[in-house]
Amino acid sequence: MNVKKTLAALAVATTVSVAASAEELSVAATPVPHAEILEHVKPMLAEDGIELEVKVFTDYIQPNIQVDQERMDANFFQHQPYLDEFNDGRGTDLVTVTGVHVEPFGAYSNRIDSLDDLEEGSVVAIPNDPTNGGRALLLLQKHGVITLEDSSKITATPRDIADNPKNLDFKELEAATLPRILNQVDIALINTNYALEAGLNPTEDALVIEGSDSPYVNILVARPDNKDSEAMQKLAEALNSESVKTFIMNQYEGAVVPAF
Repeated sequence: MNVKKTLAALAVATTVSVAASAEELSVAATPVPHAEILEHVKPMLAEDGIELEVKVFTDYIQPNIQVDQERMDANFFQHQPYLDEFNDGRGTDLVTVTGVHVEPFGAYSNRIDSLDDLEEGSVVAIPNDPTNGGRALLLLQKHGVITLEDSSKITATPRDIADNPKNLDFKELEAATLPRILNQVDIALINTNYALEAGLNPTEDALVIEGSDSPYVNILVARPDNKDSEAMQKLAEALNSESVKTFIMNQYEGAVVPAF
């Protein structure tokens, strides 16, 4: 009997057995910072026998549809107000597993250096989905640019503006396109993940930006039937770990803020 060959065979068999028994968990995510954070926790989950599959999307619709239709186990790209609006509008029942981070929302421009420089009829681009569009308007209101009829309405649209002293021309566009049209408008209100993808530094380039007290915490989302699974809870635990907190702080230098 060849002892070395026997031991080698056992080692291979053990490796195959471990690989075969690894539980798979698929998560839909937007590229930055969500997919990057998920890639960071992959080794942590692998130690618990969980193989994390990260599928990248560049829009805000498909990640929820994929989870609802059970094509993906979870997603990581949105905040609670957006999820609530999506569930109400689409008849879905997706749920929050845990909060992870805040991406302070900002106003950017290639034409002016301050909101005070906005002129009569300046063109302002905001996201066309209700929650992020409302978020943009609330930020402008906070800095005295406009006044809304209801100062706390998170789904406000330009039709809800009560006072627009400079007669700003609001354009509602797909959130992902906003960095690409900066040269065509006076200012654009951009989600931090899209700003980062476009090479913008929110802490340096934004004219104004939300504070760390923003209520728009980005969340891990699943379905009612799998949110409490062992693998999902292990992922939630990893996303709320000190390792992820350190990664976020070092990687994004204030452009993304841990929410735990």
